[in-house]
Amino acid sequence: MNSLYLLHSHGHATHSQSLPGMNLQYLLGLFFVLLGAAYIIVAIMTNKRYKQWPISRTAFWVLAMLIALISVVGPLANSAHTNFTAHMVSHLLIGMVAPIFMAIAKPMTLLLRAVSTSLGRKITDILKSRVIQFVSHPITAAILNVGGLWLLYTTDLYMLMHENAFFALFVHLHFFIAGYVFTISIIYFDPVHHQYSYLFRAIVLIAAIAGHDILAKYMYANPPAGVSRQEAEMGSMVMYYAGDWIEIVLIIIFCWQWYKSAKPRRTSGVELKV
Repeated sequence: MNSLYLLHSHGHATHSQSLPGMNLQYLLGLFFVLLGAAYIIVAIMTNKRYKQWPISRTAFWVLAMLIALISVVGPLANSAHTNFTAHMVSHLLIGMVAPIFMAIAKPMTLLLRAVSTSLGRKITDILKSRVIQFVSHPITAAILNVGGLWLLYTTDLYMLMHENAFFALFVHLHFFIAGYVFTISIIYFDPVHHQYSYLFRAIVLIAAIAGHDILAKYMYANPPAGVSRQEAEMGSMVMYYAGDWIEIVLIIIFCWQWYKSAKPRRTSGVELKV
């Protein structure tokens, strides 16, 4: 395994850097470009029928897509094939940073604003379904997100990711989707049909952060298959310290929402005194 890593570190092309791998890499990049363009187009179209869609939300969405794009196409993505630290930076960007900006952009609210009433009801029914309720449950989302990381880095799957272009594509999509689902299961910006208490979500968030940090410490002492100890230590520190800063942002947003929900609301009219 270590000899394979040394081959990688000296710049030999892995399977994921072969022509099929590069094609899939650019295909994933195109996916993020299309998502960004679709959001902008829909926002502009709906402005003709409703009040102006906040430019800030569009900016957050575009920023999220740019962050995701940087993590799969370009210098960082290319380095991630041979450098574990670069891979970890890519993971943090696509799986943690981009999903926060996506959640703030309220994509589901924009989608429901764009479609017809009948189609909107169908989409709402899907969002209320048991399958969506199960997947978006905070515990399920945390297991898919953090549990997926444990499975990737504590087994030979990390090596398989760099040997099989299709599996690498799957891993990046998993980072992206699982990170987004977990984020929206903790902080609510779009309408949520299956809401959970702030206390319950706080417990899940703390457990997920602990699982993420424990994994970073585990990898520091037990490098993933095919990764040198030096690279594992550096990548684990990036995961631990940079991940903590991103999680602090998530915590601040969550606590702000909790504070707003608990803040007494003013009532119209004359206040009654007893």
